[in-house]
Amino acid sequence: MATSKRIIVNSIAVLRILTLSACAAAVALIVTNNFKLDGDKTKFSDIKGFRYVLAAAAGGVLYSLIQLPFALYQAVKEKRLINGQFLPMFDFYGDKVIAFFLASGVGVGFGVSIELKKFIDQLLDSFEALGVTGLEEFGDKTQKFLDRGIIASGVLLAGFVTMALLTILTSANRNGRGF
Repeated sequence: MATSKRIIVNSIAVLRILTLSACAAAVALIVTNNFKLDGDKTKFSDIKGFRYVLAAAAGGVLYSLIQLPFALYQAVKEKRLINGQFLPMFDFYGDKVIAFFLASGVGVGFGVSIELKKFIDQLLDSFEALGVTGLEEFGDKTQKFLDRGIIASGVLLAGFVTMALLTILTSANRNGRGF
């Protein structure tokens, strides 16, 4: 295998591992995102946008788990596990679909978190202007909850970036000639 081809194949394997790691971390962050206030528990699943972030991250994990053995085999053995055009085409189209799915999850996660933070801030300011007190704990816990949604979206952004790089490499690698 030529040196540039080997670099591309090894880069693909490393990027697949990084994508899997980032998406798995985003899943862990979003699933554990909850808080309790006066006996009522607020979970990530109470916000539909966070459910979508979970779906995108889980899709990235699943796709990466499917692709990783093929990428590792190609990196180690210096040949494809299955000959023909199926795997290169699957890489080419699959990476693009998952990249767009991850990108939309990032957008939803940031959008929902930032807009809800603004809304909660305005709501608390309005209650304060009316003389209502005792909402500090609610404000603090809600802000931390939404900050964690932003962090999970940021980690998912890292997964998208690595998948976007993969789309470039698999596009070049599709015809077997590389760069």
